Amino acid sequence: MLFNYKAVDEQGADRSGQIDAVNIDVAISSLQRRGLIIASIDPVEQKLSLSTNIQLFSGIKGSDIVMLSRQMTTLFEAQVSALRAFQLLAAEARTPQLAAKLTAIASDIQAGSAISAAMSRHPEVFSNFYVNMVRAGEEAGKLDETFLFLADYLERNYEITSKAKNALIYPAFIISTFFVVMFLMMTLVIPRLAVMLEEVGQEVPLYTKIVIGISNALSNYALLWGALFVIAGIFFYRYIKTDSGKFFFSRARLQIPIVGGIYRKLFLSRIADNLSTMLRSGIQMLRGLEITGSVVEDPTYERVLREVSSDVKGGLTVSESFRKHPEMPGIMIAMIKIGEETGNMGPILESIARFYRREVNNAVDTLVSLIEPIMIVALAVGVAVLLASVLVPIYNIAGSI
Repeated sequence: MLFNYKAVDEQGADRSGQIDAVNIDVAISSLQRRGLIIASIDPVEQKLSLSTNIQLFSGIKGSDIVMLSRQMTTLFEAQVSALRAFQLLAAEARTPQLAAKLTAIASDIQAGSAISAAMSRHPEVFSNFYVNMVRAGEEAGKLDETFLFLADYLERNYEITSKAKNALIYPAFIISTFFVVMFLMMTLVIPRLAVMLEEVGQEVPLYTKIVIGISNALSNYALLWGALFVIAGIFFYRYIKTDSGKFFFSRARLQIPIVGGIYRKLFLSRIADNLSTMLRSGIQMLRGLEITGSVVEDPTYERVLREVSSDVKGGLTVSESFRKHPEMPGIMIAMIKIGEETGNMGPILESIARFYRREVNNAVDTLVSLIEPIMIVALAVGVAVLLASVLVPIYNIAGSI
């Protein structure tokens, strides 16, 4: 959630901008940790909440941000100033939209803004996680390492997310094709065969009557069914845009056999990878939990991390807080507990992230290898049952002649 704020820094200078946080209390705490005295803070108008979807239409892809991060690493290693670096990147940007964003950031830097502050003004391109990582790099004086961490993290995240999504495209296509074929047969083929059966006047089996009844309902009331489908689609779309709808859809998605397991492992990998990357960059665990909750991109795990952050503030350890939530597997909780006891939380989380990345890759490979034969058999069985319900009576008629 975005908030507009006005504040005064330790030198008495006026500061203003936007901050992304799960709620207003977290936003205020974050600003106070930066040494700012808050004059006012207000949530951004709801109409701006669509900014998270702008990237779909802006021509700026995730791969562009990965490449940008690697280029920034090279430029900072070469001791190129931040202003000059962004000017060079803007001149060589892949798309005009990205060039415009980089030019705006360069202008803000030239006016005296920090890199992280300039990036935070473009949340549709640079996430809260990205901005906080850059801010940590600025404070530690290790921007080259920070951008390298970001490039590696974004590349891993982009690769594993793309693989999971691509694995679901094929079954979605097959299922859509199946329903289209069934609809065409019900509205074009079955009615003609039904007329022939009625002309003969022979008694037909119950399952044939059911198929013919469904066919008549679809053929005679096609416009009504189409209107109902569109209306239902609109209501469903609006519902999943609400908080309760997003949470319901998230829970339902995680309960789907096989696919739900892939999503669960994907989000667990993302959580562990986020936390590990931020800890290595010097960001504290509590702040890391707050940021990860805002960028995990799943309402269920966002709620888990928000509650865990609250528990950690109350004095519980991270492992004890995670143990309250069945969404977090026991092996991950045990590993985190070991990290707390040994003081090696960063490497432990990195190991967890690698483990779940392998699990996602293996699950996706297994799904891809099984989905094609299963879908083909299911499609063939569906068509065969539909045809048999009409062709068997026709065959009986022909045999009785």
